[in-house]
Amino acid sequence: MDKKEFCKNKRIAYFSMEFAIDQCLKIYAGGLGFLAGSYLKSAYENGCDVTGVGILWTEGYYDQERDYEDYMKVEFRRKKYYFLKELLTTSITIHGEEVKVRAYYLDPSIFKTAPVILLSTDIEENSFLARTITKKLYDNDEDTRIKQEIVLGIGGAKVLDELGKEVDVYHINEGHAIPVAFYLYSKYKSVDEVKKRLVFTTHTPLKAGNESHHILKLAHLNFFNGVDLEEVKRITGIYGDDFNLTLAALRLSKKSNAVSKRHWEVTVDMWKNDVDTSNIVAITNAQNTKLWKSKELYEALENDMDYEIEAIKKRYKRELFEVVADQTGKIFDEDVLTIVWARRFVEYKRPWLLRMKIERFKHLVEREKQPIQVIWAGKPYPFDQYGINLFNDLINLCSTLKRAAVLVGYELKLSKLLKRGADIWLNTPRLTREASGTSGMTAAMNGAINLSTLDGWFIEFAKDGVNSFVIPPVDTSLSFEQQDDIDATNLMNILEDTVVPMYYEDKEKWLSIVKQSMRDVLPYFDSDRMLEEYYEKLYNV
Repeated sequence: MDKKEFCKNKRIAYFSMEFAIDQCLKIYAGGLGFLAGSYLKSAYENGCDVTGVGILWTEGYYDQERDYEDYMKVEFRRKKYYFLKELLTTSITIHGEEVKVRAYYLDPSIFKTAPVILLSTDIEENSFLARTITKKLYDNDEDTRIKQEIVLGIGGAKVLDELGKEVDVYHINEGHAIPVAFYLYSKYKSVDEVKKRLVFTTHTPLKAGNESHHILKLAHLNFFNGVDLEEVKRITGIYGDDFNLTLAALRLSKKSNAVSKRHWEVTVDMWKNDVDTSNIVAITNAQNTKLWKSKELYEALENDMDYEIEAIKKRYKRELFEVVADQTGKIFDEDVLTIVWARRFVEYKRPWLLRMKIERFKHLVEREKQPIQVIWAGKPYPFDQYGINLFNDLINLCSTLKRAAVLVGYELKLSKLLKRGADIWLNTPRLTREASGTSGMTAAMNGAINLSTLDGWFIEFAKDGVNSFVIPPVDTSLSFEQQDDIDATNLMNILEDTVVPMYYEDKEKWLSIVKQSMRDVLPYFDSDRMLEEYYEKLYNV
């Protein structure tokens, strides 16, 4: 494939803890992986010399299933991938032990992505403990989590060297792979040489949410690749006990980026008192059009065939409702307004907000005239009992409502079905907590209208009543309880007064919003634009 002009003469290694590439390759948890997968697909389509570096998680994130009582169950099962090719086995030192790291190759032809190297320690040559390092994505044991980052950063860079792969830029997606900086420092003996080669994407909008560990623990496990601890402190400027991975990445990179314009404002303010950080720029996340958009909907849009758009959406709804019926025994109606809340299942995204005003919610769901149907889906962190309890509380609620359902198994395949089958794609994060969020982009590419708080990417897209519906901003100085109450009230007002009546009584207006949403989401929120900005603002500087 011919290279686009913008990506000539630069060889990129892209390090990420997770990649969402295809349904059958279960090495991702959520949005970070969806972003990385879209990036690799756009790199392939534009002929860019990009190599992904990740980990071959033996058990993936987890398999989300149901127990006997219909509640969520966490299952870990060994995954096997016969389409990967074994490349080589190298050794790294972790906690004084020689650990073997085997590298596998995902050929570009298989899923039409840039090539990917995936690393595993789950091989017979290793001790039992060493084999567990690459079993679970985001293991809840702190030491294991640190070891995973050592494998990704040091192991990944070493494999590239042993393969003879020339790299001009090492791009780390989140701070997990920061050990690559210490590998490069060991190699070049110069922090300036490290900075020439390293760039960094940060996704976390809360300082407390940025990963950190005790510096002595990191040194003990060989996170710094044998670099003397005093030298580590000098080159990172981190002299205390608490070693923040994001701050180290900001200081050892030539350039860094936030993942939306709003996130850039939050990030710059967050780190403004920390000197010697790299320049941070805004590059808004995006998703790959060829992977996500409905070609037939866009053909109908181009041909101004409103009736065809309606017919396609009804067919998509029927396909989604087959899954609803299969999982829950409920038969949903393609003519009923369908609202979907589906994403990483964490507290700040507030999956409960829609049902917070419970009597108003139940009235909308249960009434015979102009009702709504609601579907929730998403994966809580498998060791987060609070998140699992939230998920199960929604299952409890839906057990008494014929037009509400909670689905399990939220991965690429179900994600696409939900976006295609949704009339409304609901997003409810607390303001300033959503760095970017990308699910709404791909929902818009499939004829769903976004209804969201004004955060992340949505600020750059939203035109209330024109291409989306906007929950009015609240005063973020208020307590979380007050913010939640105001947002829940505003959400119900928008549904009752605007969204529901428009859907049932003014199809022309409804379709105008659907169509404008589809027009406005492309091309800006296609990952080709994001890829080109990476070269312009990070790589070629």
